[in-house]
Amino acid sequence: MNLSKSSNPVFGQSVFNRLDSRSDAGVMTINGTMNKTGLMLLIVLFAAIFTWRKFFGMYEYSSPEAAVSAIQWWMIGGAIGGFITAIITTFRPQSSNVTAPIYAVFEGLFLGGISAFFEAQYPGLVMRAVALTLGVFFVMLMLFRNGKLRASGKLKMGILAATGGIALVYFVSFIAGMFGANLGFLYGNSNISIGFSLIVVVIAALNLILDFDFIERGSQAGAPKIMEWYGAFGLMVTLIWLYIEILRLLAKLASRRD
Repeated sequence: MNLSKSSNPVFGQSVFNRLDSRSDAGVMTINGTMNKTGLMLLIVLFAAIFTWRKFFGMYEYSSPEAAVSAIQWWMIGGAIGGFITAIITTFRPQSSNVTAPIYAVFEGLFLGGISAFFEAQYPGLVMRAVALTLGVFFVMLMLFRNGKLRASGKLKMGILAATGGIALVYFVSFIAGMFGANLGFLYGNSNISIGFSLIVVVIAALNLILDFDFIERGSQAGAPKIMEWYGAFGLMVTLIWLYIEILRLLAKLASRRD
């Protein structure tokens, strides 16, 4: 069973080349990976509560501008720290038992801030986004476990191509923004913009199938136990992406009702 054949960039061949399979610590299991995923979700939640409360503490007693100022550096630090720890985890999977929880802390700080910002604009939006994210997660998990949706070779290549295309669009948008250009279909609330967000949400959801497939095959192949943390990390990356995209989609829909 070849674990290297995964379309998720977090789970490539080089990951296994950097691991020492001669480990006495045990082997990877599905339950162990799910437990570590749950722990990382709790870490994200507690870190998010910090920036969430900091934002609304200022928002209720001061001004929206003061609230944004109160958390902006926490959000920036969370975004940069999360990116750095994600890169370290990807290149040093043997350290994922340390770097994956740190990644969760940084991402929690970022998500708490951005969630509070959207909630201030559209009350109730965040709870709907959380509920939808969890709903999509469990639906995809059930489809995978029941064999209705499996990570075949063609599906993997299609998801990889679509994910790469989305990443390229966001990168071009970032570069264009540096020169004052604005790709309106990414940020507006037009039908095209909402349609694009729907597509991104679907692709993010399909990436969960790749994560489930990797975790299942890793446990069946007796991968080193450290890969439980790495599998949980990969799953968290996808879940955070899915949540942000659902949040943006709901915000676009809410803005059309204003």
